[in-house]
Amino acid sequence: MRAAIGFDIYGTLVDPLEMNGNLRPMVGELADRFSELWREKQVEYAFRRGLMGRYEDFGVCTRQALRYAMRTLDVNLSEEDQERLMAGYQRLEAFPDVAPGLETLRAKGHQLAAFSNGAEATVRSLLAHAGVFPLLEMVVSVDDLKTFKPDPRVYAYLAERLGRSAGETWLVSSNPWDVIGAKAAGLRAAWVRRKPDAVFDPWGIEPDLIAGDLSELAGRLDSSTE
Repeated sequence: MRAAIGFDIYGTLVDPLEMNGNLRPMVGELADRFSELWREKQVEYAFRRGLMGRYEDFGVCTRQALRYAMRTLDVNLSEEDQERLMAGYQRLEAFPDVAPGLETLRAKGHQLAAFSNGAEATVRSLLAHAGVFPLLEMVVSVDDLKTFKPDPRVYAYLAERLGRSAGETWLVSSNPWDVIGAKAAGLRAAWVRRKPDAVFDPWGIEPDLIAGDLSELAGRLDSSTE
């Protein structure tokens, strides 16, 4: 059966922690911690804005999280360096398994979409730079609804855009909170466990499929859609 699949972007198709390479010339040995804190706060700020009903696009969350990391780690970056880092977020590379995995899924006839907290224009630019945009049929952005994952409405919107019922729609994400959000909204979901020691949140809501990367996912998804 042809599956309809929405792929999370950050952490699933591209690696936001890759920003430590951009940060190292600016902050030295703090680069890894800075990158992790930046990403952690980026996601937290999106959650909080969604709950508060005070929407600003993901770029605003990213910039505010950057400033938080600077203050927390007592790092003073010039406006020019901050702009370079924000631009760097648009030039993240795809994980090595992403293109082969998407190509395999596409060849099998599955319907593939990017599904992100990022604004559509931002996601298109990012995926084009990463070289994987041509492998996807569409971009579904929460920006259309002015809220963020894991709001149940955005998962329903993914299913609507893909022309399927919730139960016929898949989310693929490396973020456990995203997988749980999709499952809670009635979708099917695959967790891409990119780190062997990653722990799934013990909420009693489990993914339908666990794979180490997209190549493994592509080889196993068919049996899970039957």
